Amino acid sequence: MCPNNPVLTHHISSQFNDELQDVNTKFMTMGGLVEQQVANAIHALLDTDVSMAIDVQFQDNVVNQMEREIDEALTLILARRHPAAIDLRMVIAMSKANTDLERIGDEASKIGRIAQSLCEEGGSPRGYMETRHIGNQVRVMIHDALDAFARLDVDQALKVMLADADIDREYQSATRTLMTYMIEDPRHITRVINVLWVLRSLERIGDHARNISEQVIYMVKGFDVRHTSVEEIEQRVQR
Repeated sequence: MCPNNPVLTHHISSQFNDELQDVNTKFMTMGGLVEQQVANAIHALLDTDVSMAIDVQFQDNVVNQMEREIDEALTLILARRHPAAIDLRMVIAMSKANTDLERIGDEASKIGRIAQSLCEEGGSPRGYMETRHIGNQVRVMIHDALDAFARLDVDQALKVMLADADIDREYQSATRTLMTYMIEDPRHITRVINVLWVLRSLERIGDHARNISEQVIYMVKGFDVRHTSVEEIEQRVQR
């Protein structure tokens, strides 16, 4: 996730360059923290690590503080510099992606709370295999989305969007499997429902990674591709 973004190196004002570089560096730092938070939340659940589950929840406070600091820095850039064209798009895109990162942190914290509860109750009889698989895919999505943002890589952003569609299908399949299991064996309903909430959080994290990738395309191409299919997006960016 290299922060040497070409958008940050072309201004006459070196102070403007420095301000953009500083906020971009903080954004990437926050992204790395959130990526690790998700990894730790999944680890805490699968390995019944109570202390890590608690730490994931604590880290959410750090993520929230970084979100506020980035928002404030972007607001000051808008007020002082009045950016236009790709500079303005970058500030807007980073502001929106900042919100998505914070929400990924929220979902990781939810997984941490559920992991803590399941650790104390003795875990769940089903659903951990699906959690491991979808969790690994989601972690890759976050990394790739942040990498695409750092390098303004439209192809990488499209790759993340395609991965999100896969996550959605696997989430639906896992949900059906676990619902069937609860019907067949109602003794474990409460614990399996907790696993379903974990899977739901992972699916939401995938959505937020896709949102960050959409902002990459907005920065580079100037297209608002929210609520647009990947096929339509590919057609637009290849014109």
